[in-house]
Amino acid sequence: MTRASVQTGLDILCTSGFSLLKNKRVGLLCHPASVDSKLMHIIDLVLQAGLDLRLLIGPEHGIHGTAQDMEAVEHSTIRPEAIKVVSLYGDCLDDLKPKPDDLEEIDVLVVDLQDIGCRYYTYAATLLYCLQACAQASVAALVLDRPNPINGISYEGPLLEDELHSFVGEFPVPVRHGLTIGELAGLARTTIQNLDLTVVRMKGWQRSMWFDQTGLAWVLPSPNMPTLDTATVYPGSCLIEATNLSEGRGTTRPFELVGAPWLDSNDLVLRLRKTAQAGVEFRPVTFRPAFQKHAGAVCNGLQLHVVDRQVYSPFIVGLAVLQAAKQQVPEHFAFRTKAYEFVSDRPAIDLLTGTKDVRRALDSDADLESLIGQWRTGLASYAKWRREFLLYPEDDE
Repeated sequence: MTRASVQTGLDILCTSGFSLLKNKRVGLLCHPASVDSKLMHIIDLVLQAGLDLRLLIGPEHGIHGTAQDMEAVEHSTIRPEAIKVVSLYGDCLDDLKPKPDDLEEIDVLVVDLQDIGCRYYTYAATLLYCLQACAQASVAALVLDRPNPINGISYEGPLLEDELHSFVGEFPVPVRHGLTIGELAGLARTTIQNLDLTVVRMKGWQRSMWFDQTGLAWVLPSPNMPTLDTATVYPGSCLIEATNLSEGRGTTRPFELVGAPWLDSNDLVLRLRKTAQAGVEFRPVTFRPAFQKHAGAVCNGLQLHVVDRQVYSPFIVGLAVLQAAKQQVPEHFAFRTKAYEFVSDRPAIDLLTGTKDVRRALDSDADLESLIGQWRTGLASYAKWRREFLLYPEDDE
């Protein structure tokens, strides 16, 4: 394996001999991608170092990453069995946050999560909830930073509206935010009183880097995030979750495939090609998901092929796909109406986009370009505000 040019926060912690954790009772919030550059998992590394590991916390999908989205994860067991294991994804809203007694036996909670650079990705909310719990319990938080896999300079989409906070949107950032998880932790610190936070920075990471430029091996951070290609399209294709279209779960190309039994693949692609989206090609496909929406049914739709990721705008493309599908078959297309991430009083599409405007625009068949233009002022303000939280300089500095 090629030697990594980037050292993650975990790599730096290991190199220091875990000096920040000596003589501390330790808890870990981690998942399958919590590995060092040699692919050793943080749990094994901490145990090998002889540290006093008392608690393991698993985010959505679980510590082992075996659960599908919105699938409850039970408190599991792990060797040695004496270590307490807590799941932060159960079957109700209260299960998303640590309970007051979950942290009572630790001095420091180590957070090592690979984020995707998108506001919807639920590890960001889990980070926030755990930092809040740490402050309330007088437990120190140690966040190990990792690369934003889709680079740290690009951001797009509307800012989150106040009334639409949820598990898929807790930070006041655009859909694609251009921050690392360590930088999100720094942002969170401004809203949490008495938080003892340390972020272990990476070495060698530059904001313009995509994950395949880091020299690090890709490890699935969640079951339907198998490749960097998936992460690249995710900020737009995740919007499909808020509809009755399949986002390709139950196939080998989740989020790159979009379809439904009642769509016309060729017509859909022609509609999208007319929108002249930069950096992406659309190909008509037929696929059959093995599970979730339209499981076992033949779906007609498209595959997204990103041909120039530097100019590709995944969120804008996601909106275009929704509009094209709705215009083609308005009698079949529908937004999700049942509860989404334990929220039933607001539509899933509003929670994901962070605004009611997208749903209203699609329902009225409005011009998306004018809607996109309305977000530019907010993004300009965000461009200035985010600098306060950057741990790594802009590439032109």
